[in-house]
Amino acid sequence: MKKDIENRTDIELLVNTFYQRVEADDQLGFIFNQVAHVNWSVHLPAMYRFWENILLMTGTYEGNPMNLHKHLHHLAPLNAAHFDQWVLLFTNTVDDLFQGKIASRAKQHAKSIAEIMCTQIVEGRRKLS
Repeated sequence: MKKDIENRTDIELLVNTFYQRVEADDQLGFIFNQVAHVNWSVHLPAMYRFWENILLMTGTYEGNPMNLHKHLHHLAPLNAAHFDQWVLLFTNTVDDLFQGKIASRAKQHAKSIAEIMCTQIVEGRRKLS
């Protein structure tokens, strides 16, 4: 039986595994690597704080991910398929590593975040499946 997400170490495992999958993904990898030129040594710790704040309510994240994604959309237009793929990879990563109340909350939050971002960034947005 898999354990639930309980601490910073679990968050780091989730985030690292997820972004390894994103980097290798045909739909999303190029956005992170060729368009955004993500500095992983900066991005990953920010994502640890982001998810730690959401799931463990630590108050450790400050930032505006919406503005960053809007800027990214101007560099390379994002579409619904990008957000759907992001949710799919995130959900599969959570399911592969964890199970429990906080793991379920992580998946719900990921879907909600993607919905909000896509709605505000992509015109004529359909609801994520």
